[in-house]
Amino acid sequence: MKKHIPNLITLCNLFSGSIAVIFAVQGNLVAAAFFVALGIFFDFFDGLAARALNVKSDVGLQLDSLADVVTSGVVPGIVMFQLLTMALPGENGVPQWTSETNWLEFTFNPLALFGLLIILGSGYRLAKFNVDDRQTDSFIGLPTPANALLILSLPLILTYQPNSFATEIILNEWFLFALTIISFIILNAELPLFALKFKNYGFKGNEIRYIFLILCVVLIVLFQFLAVPMIILSYVLLSIFSRNKS
Repeated sequence: MKKHIPNLITLCNLFSGSIAVIFAVQGNLVAAAFFVALGIFFDFFDGLAARALNVKSDVGLQLDSLADVVTSGVVPGIVMFQLLTMALPGENGVPQWTSETNWLEFTFNPLALFGLLIILGSGYRLAKFNVDDRQTDSFIGLPTPANALLILSLPLILTYQPNSFATEIILNEWFLFALTIISFIILNAELPLFALKFKNYGFKGNEIRYIFLILCVVLIVLFQFLAVPMIILSYVLLSIFSRNKS
């Protein structure tokens, strides 16, 4: 029975991601962000459960990546599509489909489909992860959950921390195009990044992890949702610094 526990947790990730897809398609990006965060929570604990119970399996590895494709790939891609739809000129709205509707009819600017590049980058990154034996104790390229949190932070900032400067940047189509391209690149870049996996809880050997966690707490307290982009940037910079130092 215990061998099924990690996979059950992974399926909770997939279930949360599927609900997030529904909300994202409907334009409820705040609810989508909540269920993505819930899915990432399950994604973190399925690995812990597998290691604690010593029940790692090839099926579990594949299932984990398939769940992440939905939660941390499809949802942020749809969210970016929705943000681009709001930013680009043209009609913005969800069509009311009927059996008589022409399937070629749409009410969004076709350029908004560019946001789906995030889905392609996430899928490719997860496929590489499954066959890359270098990523047992660290990551090569930004993990898809981190990228998902980055993208999903944008509608949360617009909703809960609105100000003219942030809104102008987030709803600028060129910023969103650039962020989409950067996401695709950094997901698949040959960029070594540390993982938050503690072999022990001593400070020695885990300095970079403790510094990062403390920085996360400070930034969240000070900036709330605005802290998420800062945290992702800090994660990348700290990884580069620690690698150069070693």
